[in-house]
Amino acid sequence: MITADEALPGRDTPVKIAPDHVVLGTPLHGPFPDGTETVYVAMGCFWGAERIFWQLPGVYVTAAGYMGGFTKHPSYEETCTAQTGHAEAVMVVFDPAKVSLDQLMKAFWENHDPTTPNRQGNDIGTQYRSAIFTTTPEQLAAAEASRDRYQKALTDAGYGSISTQIAPAEEAGDGVFYYAEDYHQGYLHKHPGGYCNHGFCQIGYDLEAHGQGAARAVLPEA
Repeated sequence: MITADEALPGRDTPVKIAPDHVVLGTPLHGPFPDGTETVYVAMGCFWGAERIFWQLPGVYVTAAGYMGGFTKHPSYEETCTAQTGHAEAVMVVFDPAKVSLDQLMKAFWENHDPTTPNRQGNDIGTQYRSAIFTTTPEQLAAAEASRDRYQKALTDAGYGSISTQIAPAEEAGDGVFYYAEDYHQGYLHKHPGGYCNHGFCQIGYDLEAHGQGAARAVLPEA
């Protein structure tokens, strides 16, 4: 991983994006409604990752962006050089009264390969690493527990070790989620036939059996 001293400098001006989510119709910028929580996930290309989460009932809004690095307001092209330290990430704002963090973790673990460091399929580089960046101590504990449960399920099935980075958001690089350019927001809604390498991978995360069964998350049709 690149260090803060080595990272590209970036810029002070954020990118301009549409005010509302193209599918959900909810604001992309906060403040978000009382009672909602925010978690950030990285699982390879953010196009497919974002769609997974905007489809889940109880998710208020999602956004594609860059997180975990040091370059201020990086561009997509800069992030793809691996010289920013950022991962392609998705902001997930959700209502925990309607969808639990563990349900979000089920969608996360099942729909990418967390055992391949800095890689998802043919997408290779630190920008494609698997990561969870949390915003409360409770989220951090729950994310780490979900990793441990899913690791046991993977091990029992003969798969490898999870490489997912799990950290409080404020400790992820410079601690800032930078929105990606507008054309990345809701990309697979705007381009239904666009590139997506996400889907059920390896083994299910069973909520009732604490990750030890083979049940899989069933997402609505794209």
